[in-house]
Amino acid sequence: MSVLCVAAIQLTSKSRWQDNLAEVERLLELAVRDGARLVVLPENVFLFNGKGMRALAESADQNVLLESVQTLAKAWSIYLVIGSHPSLYSPRGELVADGRVRQTCWVIDPDGVFIERYDKIHLFDVTVDDKAASYRESDVIEAGDLEPKIVEVDGFKVGLSICYDVRFPELYRALTGLGAELVLVPAAFTYVTGKRHWNILLSARAIENQCYVLGVNQCGWHNATRQTYGHSALYSPVGGELTGLAEEPGYFVFNINKDELAECRAKMPCLSHRRF
Repeated sequence: MSVLCVAAIQLTSKSRWQDNLAEVERLLELAVRDGARLVVLPENVFLFNGKGMRALAESADQNVLLESVQTLAKAWSIYLVIGSHPSLYSPRGELVADGRVRQTCWVIDPDGVFIERYDKIHLFDVTVDDKAASYRESDVIEAGDLEPKIVEVDGFKVGLSICYDVRFPELYRALTGLGAELVLVPAAFTYVTGKRHWNILLSARAIENQCYVLGVNQCGWHNATRQTYGHSALYSPVGGELTGLAEEPGYFVFNINKDELAECRAKMPCLSHRRF
């Protein structure tokens, strides 16, 4: 297939997974009825509470939640990407130590089967000029293995990443080396850092790798101190914004075209001109 209809779902997720799941179900139905075949959810989609990640991963709710998402993908016959969700075990089946979790991006196929996972490599341990002031993901998250991941969706090779990863271009170069034509960036970018860098970084990753980049962000206030930027957007292989959202929950759908991607790479074959 040369065309793939992709969808981004932008949310203001909070700490109760049942409410977040209900909102996903509502917006997902709208996106699918508009033609979406690949639906991407943001980072922290079902739980926006770092300190509660381990408890959810260990609870009986974990299986209920994941089975519900599998059922959604199968019922609508779509590829569904959970932008991130806490995992108790590594891909090798090892229990994550020190009360932490892996921050996992899951891909579910139209049969409701988990077909790939990517565990966030770069952890957001920074100081930001906002109400939260300091973020230390490494306190609650164990970094993933240094292994770039791509998955095939209806003939398109799709690269996986999460949020803070977007600041590290070497990961995206590695994904392109594996054949990525579309790269996903589910995120929970803070309002301050998002306003400064979110769209610039998405565009830059698209330009330098000549691929589509789909950034799917959280938006709004999640608690008294945490605000995210929204502005989910899809960028073309030449770096232009094809469609996007503002700062409220919602969704968009858009058809990406493999022929347009090939034409871009043929006209300016940057990837073949690399010297390093």
